[in-house]
Amino acid sequence: MTHHNIDSGKQTFVEEGTEFKGTMTSSCPVAVRGTLNGDIKAPMLTITETGTVIGNVEAASIRSEGVLAGKVDAEDIFLSGKVRDNTVIRAKSLEVKISQEKSKLEVTFGECMLEVGEDPAKDAKGGDQRNAGVKTDSSSSADEDEDDDEMAA
Repeated sequence: MTHHNIDSGKQTFVEEGTEFKGTMTSSCPVAVRGTLNGDIKAPMLTITETGTVIGNVEAASIRSEGVLAGKVDAEDIFLSGKVRDNTVIRAKSLEVKISQEKSKLEVTFGECMLEVGEDPAKDAKGGDQRNAGVKTDSSSSADEDEDDDEMAA
C-alpha cells in the first residue's frame, strides 16, 4: 500500500449541498459530502453517507459509505455504501461491509465489473488472476461433477 502524508491537516471538501462538475486533481485527501460528477485524482478519497461520486476515480485509497459510480481505480477500497450499475472497480484490495437496515438483508450486484489483485498483464508467470478466490456460480458443486470431469491416467 502506498502511504501518503495525510497528517499535514490539509484536506479538500465537497460539502453537503454542493455539486462539483468537472475535473479535480488534489495532492491532499478529498472528502465528498455533496456530489462530485467528473474525474477525480487524489491520494485518498472518502465518500460519506451523504456523498456521491460519479466519473473516473483514481486514488491510492478509497472509502465509500455513499454512492459510487463510473470507473474506479485504487490500491485499497472499502465499500459500505451503494455502487451503481455499469461501474468498473479495479483494486489490489477490496473490502465490502454489508449491513442490515431493517429486518432483511439484500445484496445486489448490477451490471458491474470487479478486478481485485495484481494486474494479470503485469504478471509474466501466471495467467488471469482476476477471479482468484471469487466464486461466481453457487448453483453447482465441484463434488457433483467430479465423476464427469475425471480424466484417465
